Amino acid sequence: MSAGWKVMGVCNATPDSFSDGGLLPSAEAAIAHSLDLVEQGAAIIDVGGESTRPGAEPVSEQEELRRVIPVIEGIAAAAPQVQISVDTMKVAVASAALAAGASYINDVSGFTAEPQMAQLVADAGCDCCLMHMLGSPQTMQDDPQYDNVVAEVCEFLSERAELALAAGIARERIAVDPGIGFGKTIEHNLDLLANLDAVAAIGFPVVIGLSRKRFLGELTGAQQPDQRVAATVAANVLAFERGASVFRVHDVRETVDGLKLASATLARDGR
Repeated sequence: MSAGWKVMGVCNATPDSFSDGGLLPSAEAAIAHSLDLVEQGAAIIDVGGESTRPGAEPVSEQEELRRVIPVIEGIAAAAPQVQISVDTMKVAVASAALAAGASYINDVSGFTAEPQMAQLVADAGCDCCLMHMLGSPQTMQDDPQYDNVVAEVCEFLSERAELALAAGIARERIAVDPGIGFGKTIEHNLDLLANLDAVAAIGFPVVIGLSRKRFLGELTGAQQPDQRVAATVAANVLAFERGASVFRVHDVRETVDGLKLASATLARDGR
């Protein structure tokens, strides 16, 4: 694998995620799926116990813990070489996940849901990803509006990263994510993808999460999420060319192949 990029495989231990909700009905199934993603080339496994698809309802802390902790423990035991991320906005869930073997906090609220998350990450010395989301999963797709989506997302991510640094999180532990599909129209998503170099210019590694998302289906006509694999790979290759370095996907093998080709090609002209 190139040192310049990593693939983050998605493990949704949820009944209602937009693409694969309910497909992993037990911790054993989720662990097996995660190990398969590692075999396919995932360097990070992102375990989530609360859907953040548009309109999703929040779940209790106890239910989220029930869903994710056995999965994290199982992955850590079976594949100690892989980094485990927990996709959560809750400090208590993040703390328990770190104790269970995770070393990466993927907070889609950018530490705004529970500001204490920044101190937890600083104290733990773990990695984190700060994402931009307009509103909440319940409201984010209700007519999202921006004067300049690229500038506003960059400003938010810069501010959140500075807050993380001020909390004592090491610079090399911070990544940012523009939040494709999280309070954005098709046009907003395309603007961000086309101008991802502006996000990279903030000075932190860029995580991109556009796997199988609705806007890809609206552009291609692929109605079912699992029909959007080719569009996902194409979009990730474009994102890589524009500065993204971590790619959160459901389809790891296909994405790894696409990025290997893109990386080898760009290396020919010194990029």
